[in-house]
Amino acid sequence: MIAPPDNEKRFSVTRAEMAVYHRNVHELMMDMEILLGMAKCLGEGSQRSFQALYTANQMVNVCDPTEPGTFSTARSLASGIFRQRNGDSQHTIHAIGHCHIDSAWLWPYKETIRKCARSWSSAIRLMEKNPQFTFACSQAQQYEWVKRYYPSLYAQVKEYVRAGQFIPVGGTWVEMDGNLPSGESMVRQFLQGQNFFLQEFGKVCSEFWLPDTFGYSAQLPQIMRGCGIQRFLTQKLSWNLVNSFPHHTFFWKGIDGSRVLAHFPPGDSYGMEGRVEEVLKTMNNNKDKGRVNHSAFLYGFGDGGGGPTQVMLDRLERMKDTDGLPRVYFSTPERFFSLLERDTGQLCTWVGELFLELHNGTYTTHAQIKEGNRDCEQILHDVELLSSLALARSGTFQYPSAELQHLWRLLLLNQFHDVLPGSCIKEVVDDALKYYEEIRSSGSRLLKAAIWAVCGGEPVPRDLKPPRNFLIFNTLPWERTEVVALPAASGAENLVLVTVPSMGYTQAPAPASPPHPVRVVREADGSVTLENGIIRAHLDSMGHLNSLVLVSSDRETIPRGVFGNQFVMFDDIPLYWDAWDVMDYHLETRKPVTKLDQAVEVGMPGGLRGSVHFSLQLSNRSILTQEIVLDAACPYLRFHTEVDWYESHKFLKVEFPVWAHTSSATYEIQFGHIQRPTHYNTSWDWARFEVWAHRWMDLSEHGFGMALLNSSKYGGSVRNNIFSLSLLRAPKSPDATADMGHHQFTYAIMPHMGTFQDSGVIQAAYNLNFPLHVIPTGPAIYRPWSAFSVSSSAVVLETVKQAEAGAHPYTLVLRLYEAYGSHVDLWLQTSLPVQEAVICDLLERPDHRQRLAVESSRLKLSFSPFQVVSLLLVLQSPNP
Repeated sequence: MIAPPDNEKRFSVTRAEMAVYHRNVHELMMDMEILLGMAKCLGEGSQRSFQALYTANQMVNVCDPTEPGTFSTARSLASGIFRQRNGDSQHTIHAIGHCHIDSAWLWPYKETIRKCARSWSSAIRLMEKNPQFTFACSQAQQYEWVKRYYPSLYAQVKEYVRAGQFIPVGGTWVEMDGNLPSGESMVRQFLQGQNFFLQEFGKVCSEFWLPDTFGYSAQLPQIMRGCGIQRFLTQKLSWNLVNSFPHHTFFWKGIDGSRVLAHFPPGDSYGMEGRVEEVLKTMNNNKDKGRVNHSAFLYGFGDGGGGPTQVMLDRLERMKDTDGLPRVYFSTPERFFSLLERDTGQLCTWVGELFLELHNGTYTTHAQIKEGNRDCEQILHDVELLSSLALARSGTFQYPSAELQHLWRLLLLNQFHDVLPGSCIKEVVDDALKYYEEIRSSGSRLLKAAIWAVCGGEPVPRDLKPPRNFLIFNTLPWERTEVVALPAASGAENLVLVTVPSMGYTQAPAPASPPHPVRVVREADGSVTLENGIIRAHLDSMGHLNSLVLVSSDRETIPRGVFGNQFVMFDDIPLYWDAWDVMDYHLETRKPVTKLDQAVEVGMPGGLRGSVHFSLQLSNRSILTQEIVLDAACPYLRFHTEVDWYESHKFLKVEFPVWAHTSSATYEIQFGHIQRPTHYNTSWDWARFEVWAHRWMDLSEHGFGMALLNSSKYGGSVRNNIFSLSLLRAPKSPDATADMGHHQFTYAIMPHMGTFQDSGVIQAAYNLNFPLHVIPTGPAIYRPWSAFSVSSSAVVLETVKQAEAGAHPYTLVLRLYEAYGSHVDLWLQTSLPVQEAVICDLLERPDHRQRLAVESSRLKLSFSPFQVVSLLLVLQSPNP
């Protein structure tokens, strides 16, 4: 287990020596090492093994350390072996220098900057001496750091980029986590990364380079292709704990049908050292023999940097074309993938997610980081939308493009694959939380400025207290009817039920009784019933959900004899990777939480909102308090939860059994959803005992189901008919304080008739995550206004932003995706003065063959299942 860092640890240098480099001795040692590797690794059945062994023996006999003249004689014996060439059919290994530097992990961001300088300087020195040496380097953030802090080194990097030896790869801002970032965040990883590489080096990357992350979303192929990338390289699949992935070179197809060429180096490492056993493993371990005859070989010290060394280069040089060994070329990613692309007719295709059967504790570890990521994604979404509307309506508003880029880059940095997953030390966590607070603070200020501009000035005169009216802003692309709380002069809150147009605003109405008020009934046994005309929930004194009924059909959701909202604790002691892993055997330690701290009490009495609250003793150190809320006109029951958590190697979950029979459950991913089995028929099934999702999971039989929504959680599972949402872990390495302290989060359950698509589960999950904005105003009257709406509920208008630099200043980018898995034609309606509309890719490059006609402020669009479509809208400039 990796221990937390000891900041007081010191090392003493007790001895230092000077040495004179002797090239002939070095070369002789390299010859001998390769020969011994051949003798050992080729095996007794190989003629070449014995030739290498006998030659090495002769060299030992000839070489006399006291007579340097014998060294060349010994080397001439070795050259006799190395001169014997391979046949044309020999497997070709593409040796690519590599230095995987984690942008943060067991060291903070600031140390990574120094690691980049040291490692890249070493690579440059090797390039000066070895013109054949090539070095692939990803992560635009690291280039930006070197440019800012080491400008002279960066000038050398640019020189060797032009020479073709220093090779930018990946196309993303960092090597991000492949599961948890939203679809829009993944697009921005590429948008920021590719734009940086284009501006700095004159070209974008052609391959997505993500060797070390903890799984790969099934939506990545479409996102990659939309960003100009059709090639993908990873390595982490070799870490699968249960099933060996069946391919090393294959086509990977996403949920929309997009396909990319993927390669998984057969040597099972991105930090090779150029040894004989490594090149032989790369050849022999290849699971696509006969289909392809090329493999990538990434060499150089990694994770903490270092990169290739001269010794590694010398080893590989001796194996370039030596009979008995695979042919080794000093290559580039472009050359390697180009050769693969020449003959792909026999390649197999993998459809769907590339699930890593390990490190699935990272969906839950460090809950505050997960909350910060989700929260900041929502903040930046709202700021960009409202700033875009302000740009369209105000002739004086300046879109905050530079500041938004800065905030996005902070968020993207925190999505690095050891930060967002929580598998990092405390210093990194502190940095990440600091960046989230900067995004929240700046986002709040930018949001306020944009709203003022949309409204035509500051809504509330500074001397008007209390405000006379309120505007309610909806940043989602559908009409919403919800209960909101308005601040009152007394310091209390007034609840109102308000209907707000799609991506627009309305003035708050006067308080009034809803058509179906919430009823709260407390029974003699201490249980409570909440009902709003849509759902009826019955809770016992411990907060267990004994019954959940859809009122319109009288359909019960909870099976007889069991209950939902059951908190359970597990022992959580992985084999090695503490913050990373949760093992399947933890399921054998399930312990329901049974100790009541405070029984259920009624909070809000009903009308527009009814609620109850209670608390449970999780242990003698940890306590959970929960408020269960039902609003008028709301199709789901909310669970606002607070936990004071002080555990060691425990795992807290909440369970909901569902009275439905099905063999698969549905999980939201980026720009869509996937299905996973609820059974353990095969090893591939049970290896997914803990999986990830974004805002919702759904379990449905024909005609009925239930969805579990959340505001900041990612880990969970559905086994048989039981939902399990992972809430908190308590690992002690590499951060001994991980997750200790106070937590707040919300989840919700939504029973429904019909499919989850037709019943509005997707929209409900968005609503839970994107609260309406309540803005105090003066006496002015504001009529309801909507900027955009979509005629089909199957398509989500996800993003509205100003186009990147270089476009017309009044150009907006709209990004929409098909969310149901269907073909659909629709109208996009807007009240903005659109002059021109054209389809573009995810890098905002227009496709002038796909210009769209603007008809009565509408655009007609067509979507295939899970397709992501981006538009450029050129607006008429507003009057100053």
